[in-house]
Amino acid sequence: MNIVIGSLLEGARRANGRVAVIDVFRAFTSAAVALANGAARIVMVGSADEALAQRQSGLGQVCMGEVGGLMPPGFDYGNSPFAIAGVDFRGMTIIQRTSAGTQGIVAAAPRADRLYAASLATATATARALSADGAKTFTLVAMGNEGADRADEDELCALHLRNILQGRPGDPAAVQGVILASREATRFGSPAYPQHHPGDCDIALAIDRHDFAIRVTMEDGRPVARIERGA
Repeated sequence: MNIVIGSLLEGARRANGRVAVIDVFRAFTSAAVALANGAARIVMVGSADEALAQRQSGLGQVCMGEVGGLMPPGFDYGNSPFAIAGVDFRGMTIIQRTSAGTQGIVAAAPRADRLYAASLATATATARALSADGAKTFTLVAMGNEGADRADEDELCALHLRNILQGRPGDPAAVQGVILASREATRFGSPAYPQHHPGDCDIALAIDRHDFAIRVTMEDGRPVARIERGA
């Protein structure tokens, strides 16, 4: 088994084999919540303008995400899993743009044999999906802050996924504890970061909150994410 842990946009560009692009705070936690709430698919894009144009063209009904941590003008939702936790997305197509997660998906898609959008909320299901059919080559990419600055939550999620892939259960409580002591976790509830609701952190650190992986495939030249459940 060959497992490479990469980081940031450069790691996403170099990823090969079966690839998990990781964004815990908060893109792929939000994606998991949206899919669990009935969204049919999530189209992942690189820019806010692209997201708005695709919604205007009828490709999707909802724009979700952030630029610089803030919801862009014209978007329906920001990058908060807490804010969408009670939203009924049944049958909808969501167009998602974030500064780290979706950038990593766009960068990794050309080389990946199979591609997943990962977070702690889908950790065990993602590891199970990655290793299905006896696959032996994996790249786990921790996207960090805006794809340019490493972040504890994504790096630790990558290590947790590696442990599961190698047949160990990992230590969810330890992972949660280290992340809660990190710089990134202090933003939740801070007046300096009003867009970071404390509930976002709670949802993001609920390891295995969802029993599905988020599989990304290319459709008409676009990365499209859907639920993938194990057999």
